[in-house]
Amino acid sequence: MLLGGYCGNLTALLSAHQSIGVPQPLILFGTEEQKRKYLPRVAAGEISAFALTESGAGSDPATMLTHAEPTPDGDSFILNGEKLWCTNGTKAGVIVVMAKTPPKMVGGKSKDQITAFIVETSWPGVHVTHRCRFMGLKALYNGVISFSNVRVPRENILLAEGKGLRVALTTLNTGRLTLPAACVGLAKRCLEITRQWAAERTQWGAPIGKHAAIADKIARMAASTFAMESMTLLAASAVDRDKHADVRLEAAMCKMWGTEQAWEIVNDAVQIRGGRGYETADSLKARGGEPVPLERFLRDSRINTIFEGSSEIMRLFIAREALDPHLKVSASVLNSKLPKSQRLLAAAKAALFYARWYPKQWLPFTEWLQVGGRNGAKLKKHFRFAVRTSRKLARSLFHAMLRHGPKLERQQLLLGRFVDIGTELFAITATCLRAERLIQSDPKSADNAGLVELVDYFCQASRLRIEEKFRGIRKNADRSGYRLAQQVLTGNDPAKSAANP
Repeated sequence: MLLGGYCGNLTALLSAHQSIGVPQPLILFGTEEQKRKYLPRVAAGEISAFALTESGAGSDPATMLTHAEPTPDGDSFILNGEKLWCTNGTKAGVIVVMAKTPPKMVGGKSKDQITAFIVETSWPGVHVTHRCRFMGLKALYNGVISFSNVRVPRENILLAEGKGLRVALTTLNTGRLTLPAACVGLAKRCLEITRQWAAERTQWGAPIGKHAAIADKIARMAASTFAMESMTLLAASAVDRDKHADVRLEAAMCKMWGTEQAWEIVNDAVQIRGGRGYETADSLKARGGEPVPLERFLRDSRINTIFEGSSEIMRLFIAREALDPHLKVSASVLNSKLPKSQRLLAAAKAALFYARWYPKQWLPFTEWLQVGGRNGAKLKKHFRFAVRTSRKLARSLFHAMLRHGPKLERQQLLLGRFVDIGTELFAITATCLRAERLIQSDPKSADNAGLVELVDYFCQASRLRIEEKFRGIRKNADRSGYRLAQQVLTGNDPAKSAANP
């Protein structure tokens, strides 16, 4: 959080090093020998990196081409391939590299394997072939790394052969918490800059913060910043209590929502400062102004909704996690390849499950809410809303399954609305929980009334967004948009034809 408000480059270096680089995978999955060998090195300052992405393989690792073949004696693997956008890659001494290893037969079928290796950049055959340059993060140590017949000892395998995706997905959870944490720091800095400017800058006889259009932006910035921090701290606290805690959903929600909100916040900060927001800090300083680096913040923060899993990928990931319990119950019913008798039995079991499950989604179950006091009453109504609406969300998802059947997985925009509703509910819950805890820690604080007002505003705004998403489930232009996109892709672009009659 601290670094996020000052330098995106250093933030990315530290985040990649400690979350997806060598330290975290070693702590979670390393052998004692691996820990003794590498942890002292990274603790002493050696930078590490993570190499997964390739030019043809991003979020879908099945298309990975980098491969490692065992040597005849079985003691080592020979690694060949090339990795793209390896953060810290041009500086790192050790790298976690994902590579395909020989497939194994599972149930009579060949199954591809991906294995995680610890690779030292000083080894023969490891080369940085290009340093990547970007719109922002000008000082990022990011590059293309090639591996040409690199001999990797078998003892440098992390976890086990074929378990590389588990290593990647688990450590990415940590990366997906460091990113929103950095975004919180960025948002706080933007809010601080905006607060000062909006109080000092006078137009039409009043500070611009007094004008409703600017005040609306400032209110959203403050409320969203508090919510981002609440969500991130709630998810991170689970990992603090148990390093093996399953925070896949929470981390994905924090990453998706936090990075998108941070982008809106820095964009609003630039808008409020106007030309001084668009001008570089060096230029401002050269003409005697305060060197506020909002222009750099804007460029540096744009990548946040893309790396460590883009917002689109995060929505698909969360949606699949949400659908998974239902698929476990009903997958056999929908599988036309199974015998009819087996499908009928599965249908009976599914019917029995939903006969118990579905009625519960209409019950409020809010008796456990014990938020007291004058301030607690405002929070309690939002807690009740979150409980009630989460059940409405569960019902709506179930209804969508009935309407679309197995094709629901392809309804990405529809699933995205479900995910956005769930994420907003998580934000409301985390925000109210944190406010409740702060009030309980100092019930007589003069700041409590302002805190509750901030949380109340955020929850009201979030509830409006949730209502809009629910409306979009039934009434939208998704099909029309898809058809139009296909016309554009085939070159039959109506806009182009209209522009050139």
